[in-house]
Amino acid sequence: MSASLHVDFGKTAGDYRRHRAGFPQSFFDRIAVHGVGIAGQLVVDLGTGTGTLARGFARRGCRVIGIDVAPAMLDAARDLDREAGIAVDYREARAEDTGLSTASADVVIAGQCWHWFERPTAAREAARILRPDGRCVIAHFDWIPLSGNVVRATEELIEKHNPAWKLGNLNGVHPRWLRDLGEAGFRGIESFSYDVDVPYTPDGWRGRIRASAGVAASLAPDAVARFDADLARLLAERFDASELSVPHRVFAVIGRPPAGTRP
Repeated sequence: MSASLHVDFGKTAGDYRRHRAGFPQSFFDRIAVHGVGIAGQLVVDLGTGTGTLARGFARRGCRVIGIDVAPAMLDAARDLDREAGIAVDYREARAEDTGLSTASADVVIAGQCWHWFERPTAAREAARILRPDGRCVIAHFDWIPLSGNVVRATEELIEKHNPAWKLGNLNGVHPRWLRDLGEAGFRGIESFSYDVDVPYTPDGWRGRIRASAGVAASLAPDAVARFDADLARLLAERFDASELSVPHRVFAVIGRPPAGTRP
């Protein structure tokens, strides 16, 4: 991450709420095979944002605590919960210092946010709050840039408007996270990935991109407006369609707490 990129997702909470739908339902089915998201479990969702993962686990009968540093994101999460008729316990705190009791959680999960944390400290905190038979999950749902596709064209536009943004042209797989858990003493570390296509209208894709770190979370409002106008032109000129099929990759790392963890 560039030191000059200052990100505040609270500035884009509205677009984040409307346009970042979160992990697909298939993710919850895949992760359940690993004993994650079982009814009755206490799940701690680090960097919960607008609560998309938190609601997914709550729908499956889990008790969920959502942790985030951005009050605007937590407010949006609570609004969405009310609309969905779901109850999640949201708390303003850092992933590195949750304030939760030792050995209190069955699952600690970080979705689409691990790279924003002080990772070694967050891994130690996850180990502290997990029960001995718990699971830590680091998960991503990333768009996939390919030569000539709408993702790479959009990323190139972000890079033009915001040179400090260095998160483009990635492949959606994050092997460093396995090392993070290993160095924190986690055991039995596993990972998986699979691909899905996500449909977006052109306006929906513009909203999704505004809600990203390289646009409204880090640019001034007038710069966001200029970027959005350029993206609208790019979509009309190069990807003129009523619906875009955007490739994404789901990736997850799962580990058990360090040996000797005790309540």
